[in-house]
Amino acid sequence: MNPDKDRKSANLILSEVQLLLAEKRTSLSAIRTGIAVFVLPLSVLSILIATSKFYDVAQVIHLLAPLLTICFALVLLGCFLIIRAIVRIRHYDRLIMKIKMEHSIISEFID
Repeated sequence: MNPDKDRKSANLILSEVQLLLAEKRTSLSAIRTGIAVFVLPLSVLSILIATSKFYDVAQVIHLLAPLLTICFALVLLGCFLIIRAIVRIRHYDRLIMKIKMEHSIISEFID
């Protein structure tokens, strides 16, 4: 066994795991962004409902229709970001577990 080769191999494996963890952090930030995009339309709709006694829907439908369309699009975008990020996080977790199973060197560092 060559100790230099084993060390380089271990360093390469650890670098790969670090890259996967960085990608996982990126996906976590995408979840955070998706939640923010999802909540924005809900807060706008809450304000519209709270102030509904000050306007008649029939008179402001030309303003409400585009606003509700934009809110619906933002809710869809938020759901897409959240679901995509969750799928990617699960993928990265599976890759990390696969690396952990293949290389016993790093199994003590990864839970």
